[in-house]
Amino acid sequence: MAVSQLGLAGIILPRSTEEAAWSRLNTAWPQGFPQDVGAWPELEQRLKQYLSGIRVDFTDITLDLPDRPPFWCKVWDVCAQIPYGDTRTYADLAREAGSPNASRAAGGAMAANPIPIVIPCHRVVGTSGSLTGFGGGLDQKERLLRMEGLGEDQGKARKNQWSSRWLSTRRRRVDSSAIE
Repeated sequence: MAVSQLGLAGIILPRSTEEAAWSRLNTAWPQGFPQDVGAWPELEQRLKQYLSGIRVDFTDITLDLPDRPPFWCKVWDVCAQIPYGDTRTYADLAREAGSPNASRAAGGAMAANPIPIVIPCHRVVGTSGSLTGFGGGLDQKERLLRMEGLGEDQGKARKNQWSSRWLSTRRRRVDSSAIE
């Protein structure tokens, strides 16, 4: 977690290698990683609570995201408002950010999100409802969504819940790999 004098500047999810972690740092902060001015105990506690399955609201966290494209900032603002246990599509984000034809650009903003969990990019799915890109990997994205109660009961009528089609595709993939 990187905290500047202005607010939260970044969170890096675990990576498989040190090289992958440095690559993510360089992508998220092309101007150089922000100077960490110290711990933010309250935020650290809230992140730990969230990761242990407790519902936590991060919308009051002050963010420090200078020199970012204005559209990305709009998309991140929209994404930060996605409620716990719900999802949106990239097209939804683009539309709500004021550019209904910019779903790919919204995807680019999510890929560049320097503050996962607080800006909950794991709650963004493809138009078909499929799980798509996530900096921590799709398994981690699925784990976070399940932790928030999505995917366990397909009878729930949540707006834009990831599709049962994705779940059945995943089951087929797992089943067929067990045969090989």
